[in-house]
Amino acid sequence: MSNDISILQADAIELLKKLIATPSFSKEEDNSSALTRTFLEAHAVKTEQHLYNIWAKNKYFDPVKPTILLNSHHDTVKPNKGYSLDPFSPIEKDGKLFGLGSNDAGGSLVSLIAAFLYFHDKENLKYNFILAATAEEEISGFNGIEALLLQLGKIDCAIVGEPTQMQMAVAEKGLMVLDCLSSGRAGHAAREEGDMRSIRL
Repeated sequence: MSNDISILQADAIELLKKLIATPSFSKEEDNSSALTRTFLEAHAVKTEQHLYNIWAKNKYFDPVKPTILLNSHHDTVKPNKGYSLDPFSPIEKDGKLFGLGSNDAGGSLVSLIAAFLYFHDKENLKYNFILAATAEEEISGFNGIEALLLQLGKIDCAIVGEPTQMQMAVAEKGLMVLDCLSSGRAGHAAREEGDMRSIRL
């Protein structure tokens, strides 16, 4: 397994392209979980699976050491009507990669996978690493990270990949889930996008 940054970057981008081309709506992540597991095992990583969650420990995991969790999700929402490109075609344009899930949260996921691979087979690390590619994040489902946590053991710190424009976020203000129909312009809540004109419960 090469630790060369350029190789890790190229591999991560290729994985992201494959994830974009693989529909992975929440509760339908069987293909994206298989893709992620195959990728990791091709890089000599021993993986575990619980439901559609894929996880792995660094090669020289030591239960005495503190553990850092690297987590992001591989499920996506369904493309909205405002999508102007084929959501399942990874399109490179102006140095960017477009496609459903490329931003939320495929880019974060493959970056964390690359970081995990860099440290995976190093001996004498000060910390353990656990990588978790999880499901059902987009619907706050019970079969994602919540179902997996008990499998992972003690976690001392977690880095969770989400599109925050590289700005560290240390907490969430809260979560509100509405069962409703709304109209307006779609946007990601983390970036204060979108325009909700009306709502009907």
